Amino acid sequence: MVTGFLGPNGAGKTTTLRMLLGLVTPTSGSTLVNGVPYRSLPDPTRTVGAVLEASGFHPARTARNHLRSIAIASGIELSRADAVLDLVGLGPDANRKVGGFSLGMRQRLELARAMLGDPKVLVLDEPANGLDPQGIAWIRGFLRWFASSGNVVIVSSHLLAEAAQTVDDVIILANGRLVSHGPLQQLLRGATNTVRVRTPDATRLVQLLAESKEEVGRTRLEGQDTVVVEGTTPQVLGPIMASNAIIVYEMTSSGESLEQLFFQMTEGSQLGGGPIAQPWAPPVPAPGGSQ
Repeated sequence: MVTGFLGPNGAGKTTTLRMLLGLVTPTSGSTLVNGVPYRSLPDPTRTVGAVLEASGFHPARTARNHLRSIAIASGIELSRADAVLDLVGLGPDANRKVGGFSLGMRQRLELARAMLGDPKVLVLDEPANGLDPQGIAWIRGFLRWFASSGNVVIVSSHLLAEAAQTVDDVIILANGRLVSHGPLQQLLRGATNTVRVRTPDATRLVQLLAESKEEVGRTRLEGQDTVVVEGTTPQVLGPIMASNAIIVYEMTSSGESLEQLFFQMTEGSQLGGGPIAQPWAPPVPAPGGSQ
């Protein structure tokens, strides 16, 4: 399950995630992971992996040694460093100094750090921020793979078009308050559907729809030959046009996007990478080995 935590800059996304991880104490209420506060988890790094902001990289330290130092501090076996580097596609760069890494490689190294404890939950704050399209596609593929194994991802983002391709559920914040939450497809099904009809009988069609007993939504004329009907479907308009011999040159239907819904729910609040060659693909276990 991938849950998108969406909202304009300053809506409270990062603060909420920090509260979830015990880094900020809420003035009221509580944040729980598996029913208990994060700080009360017996082994938090093996339960939740988090990337909230860029951590300090020693530029002269190799990627492997960077992760090994974190593993030692967390009581995690050193072999996990190489395992997670392979997982995020940085295995060939394990001995490179982090100071020479591109933005995209540093993002993947941060993800490798979050995966050191083999957690079942990932909490990520704007993981695609600053990445090029290839890097964004890689992140998307990784998160979908991680979630497909029965794990949970909570990812904040203001890249709405990208979120629509990645998340299953959405939580939308505005001005520090919950605006909406639920399955993405359910929210989109409740959105307004718009049908555009291009016809030489545009004026007559508008009149017919105004007189129709069917609930056809709000109708308006665009130019001389296009009728726009909001809140309906071609299945509703088609029989009306056929029974009245309306000539149709073109008919298109489109539902509202996540971006349109977002702006409606937040009243239009303003929204606030090195190259990766290929989209991420699941690792292939070695023969006889375990993943």
